[in-house]
Amino acid sequence: MSSQLIQERLTQLRQLMKNHQVDAWIVPSADPHLSEYLPDYWQQRVWLSGFTGSVGTVIVTENFAGLWVDSRYWEQAKTQLQDTGIELMKSGEPDVLNMDDWLAQHLPKEARIGFNPFMMSLKQAEQLEEKLAPLSVSLFIDEDFIATLWQDRPTLPTQTVYVHDKTFVSQSRPEKLANVREMMRKEGADWHFISSLDDIAWLFNLRGSDVEYNPVFLAHALISQSYVVLFVPRGKISREIEAELAGDGVLVKDYVSAGLMLRNLPKEQSLWIDPDRVALALGVTSCEKVIRKVNSTRLLKAEKTPQDIAHIRQAMEQDGAALCEFFAWFEAALERGDTITELTIDEQICQARARQAHHISPSFATIAGFNANGAMPHYQATSENFAEIKGNGLLLIDSGGQYLNGTTDITRVVPVGEVSAEQKRDYTAVLKGMIALSRAVFPRDYPSALLDTLARTPLWQMGLDYGHGTGHGVGYFLNVHEGPQVIAHRAYRASHLEMKEGMVTSNEPGVYRAGKWGIRIENLVVTVAHQKTEFVDTLKFETLTLCPIDTRCIDKHLMTQEEIDWLNTYHAEVLARLKPLVKGDALDWLVRRTQAI
Repeated sequence: MSSQLIQERLTQLRQLMKNHQVDAWIVPSADPHLSEYLPDYWQQRVWLSGFTGSVGTVIVTENFAGLWVDSRYWEQAKTQLQDTGIELMKSGEPDVLNMDDWLAQHLPKEARIGFNPFMMSLKQAEQLEEKLAPLSVSLFIDEDFIATLWQDRPTLPTQTVYVHDKTFVSQSRPEKLANVREMMRKEGADWHFISSLDDIAWLFNLRGSDVEYNPVFLAHALISQSYVVLFVPRGKISREIEAELAGDGVLVKDYVSAGLMLRNLPKEQSLWIDPDRVALALGVTSCEKVIRKVNSTRLLKAEKTPQDIAHIRQAMEQDGAALCEFFAWFEAALERGDTITELTIDEQICQARARQAHHISPSFATIAGFNANGAMPHYQATSENFAEIKGNGLLLIDSGGQYLNGTTDITRVVPVGEVSAEQKRDYTAVLKGMIALSRAVFPRDYPSALLDTLARTPLWQMGLDYGHGTGHGVGYFLNVHEGPQVIAHRAYRASHLEMKEGMVTSNEPGVYRAGKWGIRIENLVVTVAHQKTEFVDTLKFETLTLCPIDTRCIDKHLMTQEEIDWLNTYHAEVLARLKPLVKGDALDWLVRRTQAI
């Protein structure tokens, strides 16, 4: 996207703002479900700014335009915003104000702030109003300026919804609804409104393809003790599925009618909503009592059942076998001197996964970054901008797959040519951090954010650190990013972050040297029971991911014997579980890369 085009769009937006006497316009990365990954129809921030990262918010005033984005995207944003007139605001830097504080300092008294109310959560809007209350600001939410300007806007997705294969479903729809209703009774809620797409897909055992990489579909749900309403765009639910839903007490209504029904609920009854996950436009209800609490489904779906975990283990074996095939091809192609690019990596790794049973799609866009590109945590190679894999250096590959029996997410770093002593030092530090978290033992319901220190301590001891979190929840054939748990010390004040048995979480410390290389080693882990004594009831992590960690990049002298033993034990298990699933070159590669050190 050209910088001139971005400048023209900013000019057009400012003209609309002037016409309506709006002092600031906010464009978040969101849709009416507050999703992280969006249908093209809702990619307003990308359309306006040209920045293609998955998160970020633009604020435009008469004399300023800025993109607030965290450290994962600073390098990418710096490149994509060049000459656009949009300033990069590095969220998290000590000298950079957050968006609300910036508006409070730069807006005049009685200013008007505009945004699409379907793209901001109820809680965000309330926090914004509270912060700007001294200025007596007013909100302009009657017209969406971006929608007015976006002439060739894509349409909403029309793909049909399908039933999650019952072979891989451990709880029926009625069982899940019964659990939700029990939580509603405890909270005194007559109704429960849910907008988050992964919660809805999980609750109804349905899947879709409305959002790239995430098997979800556009919908809202309203639950009472006697029946449920599922609001879905017309034509997306077949008659067969609608009849099946009806048998479970689920009525299907048009997607756009959700707001109207909320505004006409019985006044004397109570409604449960999650203010973080309900858009401002949908947070209006006739109910006098509103229970503001995290969605029941968010908590229920995070704790996978033993049957779910058994399926996930199988998916990890399939994924590991695919990676053996890929890495065997990669090393052979390097030896032959074939031309390999970051785009080739994506093609080959996706093809290897697609050959596995129950595979549906990638779980996110593959990140393949060679040397300096690997230093951008969410780098994305394109047909216009990619690197060839040649010479000396480190190749970072972060990839994953969606399978009917699980969702995978793995990062490995492999050497190309010669590896320097400094690269080995960085790699070993990251590995030590990953092993430290893998070996953690902690009390049941321990705040997940506090575990972050375990992974960072080996890096801090060597003068290193990284800007992103260490771990995120992962869904079960659902979103690759799933809450409520998050392993990140910056999130320690948030609520509902306790570690529960059955949670699947990533373990991914890293080191990034701008312009040089990036290193991240990532496994998925599941929380399991450890021991219960008179003093404490503890949990630990079982590593789920099955793929060799390249030992050619390790400086063994920096590792303790306990760390070496952990790595050798892990590799022995990888070999034992993947050996029956691969053959030929892939088997040879597996045996070679799981040798003890």
